[in-house]
Amino acid sequence: MNSFFERRYIIAGIFIAIFIILLARLFYIQIIDDRYELYASKNVLRPFIIFPERGSILDRNGKILVQNVPFYDIMVTPNQVKPFDTVEFCHLLGIDKPEFYKRWAKAMKYSPSLPSGFEKQIPAQTFASIRERLSEFPGFSPVTRYLRTYPDSVAAQFLGYIGEVTDRDIKRYGGYYRSGDYIGVTGVEKSYETVLRGQRGVLNLMVDSRNKPKGHYANGLYDTAAVAGQRLTSSLEINIQKFGEQLMHNKVGSIVAIEPSTGEILCYVSSPTYDPNLMVGRERGNNAAKMYADVYNPFFIRPIQAKYPPGSSFKPLSALIALQEGIITPQTTYFCPGYYYAGNRKVKCFHGEAHGNVDLSSAVAKSCNGYFSMVFQRLLDHEGFKRTESVFTNWRADVNKFGLGSKLGLDMPAESRGNIPTALYYDNIYKAGGWHSSTIISLAIGQGELLATPLQLANLECTIANHGYFYKPHLIKAIGAENVIKKEYTVRNYVGIDSPYFEPVINGMQAVVDNGTAATSRIPGIVMCGKTGTAQTNGEDHSVFVAFAPRDHPKIAIAVIVENSGEGARWAAPIASFIVEKYLKGSVSSRESGITPEYFENANKLPDLSDKIKERTADSLRKAKRDSLLKNQNSKSAPGNGKKDTATKSLSAQVKNKRR
Repeated sequence: MNSFFERRYIIAGIFIAIFIILLARLFYIQIIDDRYELYASKNVLRPFIIFPERGSILDRNGKILVQNVPFYDIMVTPNQVKPFDTVEFCHLLGIDKPEFYKRWAKAMKYSPSLPSGFEKQIPAQTFASIRERLSEFPGFSPVTRYLRTYPDSVAAQFLGYIGEVTDRDIKRYGGYYRSGDYIGVTGVEKSYETVLRGQRGVLNLMVDSRNKPKGHYANGLYDTAAVAGQRLTSSLEINIQKFGEQLMHNKVGSIVAIEPSTGEILCYVSSPTYDPNLMVGRERGNNAAKMYADVYNPFFIRPIQAKYPPGSSFKPLSALIALQEGIITPQTTYFCPGYYYAGNRKVKCFHGEAHGNVDLSSAVAKSCNGYFSMVFQRLLDHEGFKRTESVFTNWRADVNKFGLGSKLGLDMPAESRGNIPTALYYDNIYKAGGWHSSTIISLAIGQGELLATPLQLANLECTIANHGYFYKPHLIKAIGAENVIKKEYTVRNYVGIDSPYFEPVINGMQAVVDNGTAATSRIPGIVMCGKTGTAQTNGEDHSVFVAFAPRDHPKIAIAVIVENSGEGARWAAPIASFIVEKYLKGSVSSRESGITPEYFENANKLPDLSDKIKERTADSLRKAKRDSLLKNQNSKSAPGNGKKDTATKSLSAQVKNKRR
């Protein structure tokens, strides 16, 4: 009996303890911790995302290249939608009912409980009239976003553009982005995305039964402010950028200009180019489709993606390596009869002209193919035929130090490596031991399998101008209000050639402009050192010119390539000289030769791509035929043919459920 009473008190004590714990928990939930009040008020609490402005992009002198303009998206949260007049709503947004149901189906597929974009990129003027009536349509809410605008409409391939995130983007950034968000797709917008995008904010608003805001929850205690993206100061000089694009109008090619003392890129022209404003707004898709269909491919970023035979601009490089190895001296001469025999291979000078006795400087000035073929063959054969492969591998490594055959690490996506063939490449073609210096003699004059980007060629000129080193080329010189500079841009990259060996090369390059092949591009009052090139292709040769100026304390190094336009002296050299003078003097003076910028701006050197046009036209016709067939097949099950489409069913079912 006693044990029964004892158990009774124990059980009663347990129940009393549980009651006290529950009471304490309720007190904590209701009085102390207000998180549960927040959870319970979900039916009247609406979190609104505040999207920050993307960081602006400036030129090196503070001129705005990219800024923002506000616009509005209409978002929809399907499970918050109540029955409404769809005809009136469609009229308000300027869409038809089939389009409405198409968008509704997309929103339902994304998430019934999460907001997604329904109508996008509404200008502020248009949105003013929509805002007044939006409260009549519960579940639909506005979001302020920002689009890019480009005041001077220049440097499209450098700046890039933004677009809506893809599923792949959302996954890559760990869910930071949501459907309908914008992200950098190309150019600087992509490579500096995390700097430019800023930080989103959140407003927690209380709303009534009509979805009208009634104030901030908890007086804004849980709100967070949006933080604008950081400003980027680019290295571009907008005046020569615009000038370069004008000079390259109706031409295919590229201009890259770099400041040798810093590696900052001053001019970055890819031609044909496009107005970056075309990639903004509701017509963006149509504009992009037209440019993708353009046979001259304006989206192709030629400064870093196009690969060209460097031609004569490459000639001094092997000579510099041979000087460092002690194979030749600046005084080494060669008698040029107009050609050079490498084994049974005859290498002619450009027009078969006989240059007579030439040393290193005069060979550069006269662009003697024979001299540099002789240097290349001596360099590769100095350890004997059996050692050609190992010597070539060492030569390739030395060339690679100049930034050829590998990415320079530009702060832009999609940079090409160019190409320096490997010994294995030739082994696969000729078999090991089956090739020698004479087999690959075309490399001596920048032809054959050797390919370089315009950026690499401009960087090569920086190396020569600096007598043996370069700074990593870059397009953004400072980040944020504090003008942060990346440390990697302040490091000198030495190429392993002693400084004195550059003087005879530079002497020859000065002679090219003073009285050689580029004499018509001589700039009054400025000593420019350059090298013309004519890169051979299957069609008409590419016009190539590389240079730096002034000779003492160089301020600009440049590479210009005009595709399929003939000799370097005819097109590339004058364009480069105009850019150099514009940068150093601020204007272009009259020339003894009579050349003018206006002539080159108005000249049309677009190569004939009629075969490609015919091919693309045929592809377009075939695609149109396929689309027509698909349209006819799909029309049998389209809305209005006796079958309700999926979007209509979804909306009807949801409205029906809300009426219950």
